[in-house]
Amino acid sequence: MKKLNWLLQNIDYCEVIGNSEIEISDIEFDSRKIGSVAEGVSMYVAQRGTQTDGHHFIEQAVRAGAGAVLCEELPAQCNPEVCYVRVADSALALGQIASAFYDFPSRSLKLVGITGTNGKTTTVTLLHRLFNNLGYKAGLLSTIVNKIEEKEVPATHTTPDALELNQLLSQMVEAGCQYCFMEVSSHAICQHRIAGLTFAGGIFSNITHDHLDFHKTFANYIQAKKAFFDQLPKEAFALTNIDDKNGRVMVQNCGAHIYTYSLQDGADFRGKIIENGFEGLHLEINRIDAYFRLSGKFNAYNLLAIYASAVLLGVDSQEALIKMSALGTAPGRFQVVRNEQGGVAIIDYAHTPDALKNVLTTIENITCQGEEILTVVGCGGNRDALKRPVMAEIACAHSHRVILTSDNPRLEDPNEILRQMKAGVPEEKKQDVLVIENRHEAIKVACMLMQKNGVILIAGKGHETYQDIQGVKHHFDDMEEVKKNWNIK
Repeated sequence: MKKLNWLLQNIDYCEVIGNSEIEISDIEFDSRKIGSVAEGVSMYVAQRGTQTDGHHFIEQAVRAGAGAVLCEELPAQCNPEVCYVRVADSALALGQIASAFYDFPSRSLKLVGITGTNGKTTTVTLLHRLFNNLGYKAGLLSTIVNKIEEKEVPATHTTPDALELNQLLSQMVEAGCQYCFMEVSSHAICQHRIAGLTFAGGIFSNITHDHLDFHKTFANYIQAKKAFFDQLPKEAFALTNIDDKNGRVMVQNCGAHIYTYSLQDGADFRGKIIENGFEGLHLEINRIDAYFRLSGKFNAYNLLAIYASAVLLGVDSQEALIKMSALGTAPGRFQVVRNEQGGVAIIDYAHTPDALKNVLTTIENITCQGEEILTVVGCGGNRDALKRPVMAEIACAHSHRVILTSDNPRLEDPNEILRQMKAGVPEEKKQDVLVIENRHEAIKVACMLMQKNGVILIAGKGHETYQDIQGVKHHFDDMEEVKKNWNIK
C-alpha cells in the first residue's frame, strides 16, 4: 500500500483532480483486472497501445472499483469519488510509478541490461549462470525464462511489462539477489517498459535487420537501441561492440563510463579466435588463453561481452575465465546433437538474416571438405516480411541443400510466407531446394537425407516448444523431432 500523493512525487504530471491522499493497493493497466485486490484502492492506468486505447476503458475500470485513474486525456465526466491524474505519457508514467510502488527494486541490486539484435539471450543466460557459480545470488530476465536465483518464472515477452518487471525485481531483492541480468528489447525501450529502472550497466551486442514491422525504418530501430544508453546513469558502465558499425553510435552522448570490446580492433577487452570447432572455442582474451564449450565467432563476441561485464562488476579476471570455461550454451542456441553414424544436427534460434548467416558461416568454418550442409528454415508470420526472401537467399548461399518450411505462421497463411521466401532462391539453386510446409515432415526428411557425414541446421525456433498456428500454440520442439527421427533417447 502506498499513498497516491507520495507516488506522484516520482512522476511528472499535468494535473490532479480529486483526493490524492488515498492509499493505493494495486496498479493495473488492464481494466479487467481491477477489483482483484480485496482491500485498498486500485489505480487504473490508461495507455494508448498498438491494438487498443486504454482510455476507452476508463469508465469500465471505475465501475469495477478503480479509485484512481492515470491517463493522458480526462474523460468528459469525472466521477467525484475518483482521483484522476493527467500525464503527458501514460506508458512513461506507469514505469516510473511502478518502480516507486515496489520501492525502487532496481536500486537495491546491480541491474545489467543487454540490447542488440542477436546474442542477448546467450549473454544474459550465461552471466546469470556465471554469477551463481561465483557464489552470488542473481536474477535473470530473458526471452526463454525469468529466474529468481534458480526458481523459474515463465517468460511471455523478451522484456516484461513495467508492472511485472518491477514485481519480479522486487521478488529478487526479497530473495537476497545482488545482481540481475536482463534482455532489453527495442519494443520495451520504445514502450517505456524500462522507465524508472536504475541500471548498473548496459551492453550493446550488434544491430541488424529486424523488427521493421514495428520500427518501420532501420534508423528508427537504431535510435530505439541508442535510447537505452542515453538513459544510463553516470555511475553505470556502457559496454559496446566496436566491430559493429553502429557500436560507437550507441554510446555517443552517453553519460555512463564507456568501455569497448572487439575481435578486430584495439579495445578495452580484446579477443582473438585461436581454434573453433563443434566442441568449443579456444580464445585469447586480453593476452590470456582460455577454452570454452561454445562454438562460433558470434559466441566469441558473446563470451567477450560476458567476460568484460564480469570484470566491470568487480570479478577477478582469472576467476571469471576459469568459471566461464565450464559454461554450456543457452537452450536453443547452437545446440549440437549427433547420431550413431556421425551425423550432426544443430538447433538454433537464428530468425534474422544476420543470425542465420553467422550460424551457417560458423558451420562452414568447422566442417571438413566434402561434408554437406542442409538447412531447414522458415519465417514467422505477422512479422517483418522483408526479411523472408533474404533468409532463403542466405540459406542457399551457405548450404548444399535447403528445406523451406513453416516456422510460427501465427495468423498468416504458411504457404504465402513460403512463396515470399522462395522469391529469394537463386535460379541456379532451385534444384537444391525443397518446400515442405509441415515442419514435422521437413525435419523428418532432413534427418533421412543426412544420416552421416554432414550437418543439419534447423533454424528459427531454437528453445521454443510450440508452433503458433492461427492463434493456437501446438506443442512442437525441434530437438525432440531430431532425436525421434534419429532414435536418440
